[in-house]
Amino acid sequence: MTTAAAAAKRVLVVDDERQITRMLRTSLQSSGYAVLVANSGLEAFDLFEAESPDLIITDLAMPEMNGLELTEAVRRVAQTPIIVLSVRDSDLMKVKALDGGADDYLTKPFSMPELLARVRAQLRRSTGVEGAPTDTRLEIGDFAVDTEAHTVTVRGQAVHLTPKEFDLLWLLAQNSQRVLTHKVILRAIWGPAGEGQPEYLRVLIAQLRKKIERSEGPRYIHNEPWVGYRFRPSPEAGDASEALP
Repeated sequence: MTTAAAAAKRVLVVDDERQITRMLRTSLQSSGYAVLVANSGLEAFDLFEAESPDLIITDLAMPEMNGLELTEAVRRVAQTPIIVLSVRDSDLMKVKALDGGADDYLTKPFSMPELLARVRAQLRRSTGVEGAPTDTRLEIGDFAVDTEAHTVTVRGQAVHLTPKEFDLLWLLAQNSQRVLTHKVILRAIWGPAGEGQPEYLRVLIAQLRKKIERSEGPRYIHNEPWVGYRFRPSPEAGDASEALP
């Protein structure tokens, strides 16, 4: 994203620690973003309604309305990308935030280059810079997926997928760069009855990887251990560093 493009993007930063908001404001502004700041969830939601920011970065532990409650409130009315920051590194809390509607989760302390990379990734996904989805066709990164023709090409090569593999790839591609929890994927592919069958997902992910990865190690489908999966439509899209299993 160029500095000129970033200048048009407004980021709402939410944290009750003013030292954190000052640091985030300085770093984001130096990268060309316009920054709005709130020190509580209630203040943040008022700003969200008044200003319609392009992305929200929020802490979890805050007075009046916490970050999870803010995320759920925003999700009831909009799909604005939300990145959660928290000192709480438990897998349970990550899953709870992501299931509540957050698009990404970063544990404090974090590096600013990583946060900025995740901001860029979420803005690319939300604005469709890498290929805006249509009702039946999606071209993004190395992939072209057509739901009407039920065809998939990877780097120009046709790949045959089973119906479930196709559904999984379509779901991942539509949510490129976003962490999808196991629960969200299971419910989307198998319905409510599938939520308690994580082995279904492990097998399906393995089958899909064999057909689209064709390389050693994860290339497109990346594990978020104990949480879910993140889809990167091209290897160079993985500019946010993260540990892989």
